[in-house]
Amino acid sequence: MSAAASFYRGRIAPSPTGFLHLGHARTFATAWRRARDAGGSVVLRNDDLDRDRVRPEFVEGFLEDLKWLGLDWDEGPDRGGPFGSYNQSERMPSYAATLARLREGGWVYPCTCSRRDIQGAVAAPHAGDEEPVYPGTCRGKRVEDLAPGTRFSWRFRISDGETVSFVDGRCGLRGYVAGRAFGDFVVWRHDGVPSYQLACVADDAAMGITEVVRGEDLLASAARQLLLYRALGLRAPAFFHCPLVLDEAGARLAKRHESLSLRALREQGRDPAELLAGTLKAG
Repeated sequence: MSAAASFYRGRIAPSPTGFLHLGHARTFATAWRRARDAGGSVVLRNDDLDRDRVRPEFVEGFLEDLKWLGLDWDEGPDRGGPFGSYNQSERMPSYAATLARLREGGWVYPCTCSRRDIQGAVAAPHAGDEEPVYPGTCRGKRVEDLAPGTRFSWRFRISDGETVSFVDGRCGLRGYVAGRAFGDFVVWRHDGVPSYQLACVADDAAMGITEVVRGEDLLASAARQLLLYRALGLRAPAFFHCPLVLDEAGARLAKRHESLSLRALREQGRDPAELLAGTLKAG
């Protein structure tokens, strides 16, 4: 079901694979503030698809941390709402239906390549991205041609050389050339789990999200997701990508930085208003 939102609908979407840190605080506070300043709604979604790393204590942790920061929401796993479930792990039928639509449209193909295969087929990972540009090894394959029991992922077929452009609310005009900035990308993993790209598009569309606020490390993901929105015939949201919070060495914060986790700062008795004001000012 698609929600035709007539006003601003934003979302906060933590992944419970660790405790939140200052970088999350900046992003989620920005998302919350943009929604409230626009007189809109805030949706809290639990992005809990990572079966290996999700823990119940991390779900409890982000709920406590967000409330400690003074953020609230109108819909979510603890409040319900018209577009639930707000736990991604409970939305698998929606993702399966989205994959089926992509298959029917001829947008995806089965890929039997392992991570090692891909790394061996290209010279080096693309700068600034987490994965090398897929060389299209399996583009001609069909499910019917695979031996029974073959493990495979589903990849979205891009148009090489197409420039995917959008205007980001903070970063301005951005353009990514398909085949250079990114290649055919996974939408469904071989272990039966949808990728971030597919799940994000399916959920944001179903929940009527009008603007996606997240970290600037996901700018290239917006280009991939715009291709999915177009293939599915869905209206894409606006995007606003926040600056990252860096550590003393200039690297972006990760959940392993336990000393800068919101839980640790909360236990130290830090004032959340001052902490948040400093973090937003630094950005």
